[in-house]
Amino acid sequence: MSCQLTIDCLNEIFENLDDKKTLHSLSTAILSTLVACLSNESKELLFKNEIFISTPTSKPPLFNYPAFCKVLSIDNIYLIIGETTPIFTALRLKDRSDLVVNEVVKMFLTQISSLKKLTFYTYITVPNDFFVAIDCLTDLSELHCSSELPPEFFYHLSKICHNLHSLIIDIHCFYRNSENYGLNELISSQNNLKFLDLSATNDGHWIDIIPTLTKHSNTLNTLTKLHLFSERNYLPVSFIALFPNLQEIRFLYIPLTEGFQFRDFEELQNVTFPKLKYLAIPVSCTKPKYFIKFLENNGKNLENFYLEESDHALKLSIAKFCPNLKNLSISLENSELDTLRIIFISCQYLESIEILCGSYWLKEKEVLETIAKYSPKNFYKLKINSCSHSELLPEDLESFFISWKNRTPLALIIIDGNKYFNEENEENINIIKKYINLEELVAEEELTLEETSTTKTIKGWIGSPIGT
Repeated sequence: MSCQLTIDCLNEIFENLDDKKTLHSLSTAILSTLVACLSNESKELLFKNEIFISTPTSKPPLFNYPAFCKVLSIDNIYLIIGETTPIFTALRLKDRSDLVVNEVVKMFLTQISSLKKLTFYTYITVPNDFFVAIDCLTDLSELHCSSELPPEFFYHLSKICHNLHSLIIDIHCFYRNSENYGLNELISSQNNLKFLDLSATNDGHWIDIIPTLTKHSNTLNTLTKLHLFSERNYLPVSFIALFPNLQEIRFLYIPLTEGFQFRDFEELQNVTFPKLKYLAIPVSCTKPKYFIKFLENNGKNLENFYLEESDHALKLSIAKFCPNLKNLSISLENSELDTLRIIFISCQYLESIEILCGSYWLKEKEVLETIAKYSPKNFYKLKINSCSHSELLPEDLESFFISWKNRTPLALIIIDGNKYFNEENEENINIIKKYINLEELVAEEELTLEETSTTKTIKGWIGSPIGT
């Protein structure tokens, strides 16, 4: 019988993991348990290399913990080993870490009957016998990996693993089709790939992968989610036109100082994705006129739209071409309050909105007033990101909550970019507490104040005043 900790227990554990000493102790305990599960052959290998790691007991563990694993992160194993300080004397730091990681990973791969998710970004010196034990990856459904991994890893995986649903690849600078043929082999061997995430970092690119993607008929028909991230200028994106069943497209990159990131986006403006429901577009992606045309062809079925672009005509086109939106993230300048009103009037299925507020952008007060007056009847979630010190006053909140009476309870999230706590925040929290309807409270979004070094976040579900 499996045993699971309750959410309360888990929360209590993680709330108390608030210092490096505690985390280090936890990592040490995990490593000791993992070493106790190693085979005698692996333990002897570590001993011969003068790597001494204490175990909780001299007896074998009561449970074969690795055999129960369905999700494996080699990177987390590497971090756990790197955070501990066992007595190493014979090898250099990297060599000893690699040796321990290899033995622990081999243990998992030989003990696990069927792994579902594997995360493998960290480059380690992989021994020859590492690939002998990857039969447990036959039914792997999710792989997070780096193009820096040895070609043999991808090649061996391509021979046994044909049913990946999600493939997330970090493509580094020295990736070349001729040098890492195994990755293309893995992609072309998939029968039912649904989600592909390509992140081009350190001058990496996905150009060499495109022919494999576009020539593989299975991927062309099965892919429904595509995420593209680039640190490099002008990587092509027009190839996505060949995936007719895409339901989600997300672009993300580091913006250029001038010009547009995707020069070939013009080729996408007339392409129709009949099933597209989720779209995320960063700033300076392409010329706004191309994207407006893209929305004209694809906005009708959109339900989730995340827009960073500042072009006014593009924002207005949301109201014109996206009538079925449910979730919207947008930045509106202080002169664009009317645009927010038009969007609410036109998008009558809108349920939530995330909006940027601050000195250059709309003020929190006018956002609240507009939402109270024009938001659709099913609207239930508001997230305000204040890029500067919040100017929201307690009386503004009070007025908003009074106007919201008898409507659907609202999930309110306010992120204050000002890192210093002030009296207004405390007064605002008191106002929110006053208007919490306990009967409508949702456990995962209770009223909280979360503080980091740069932001404060107030969360709460708001209904009618208590006692009314």
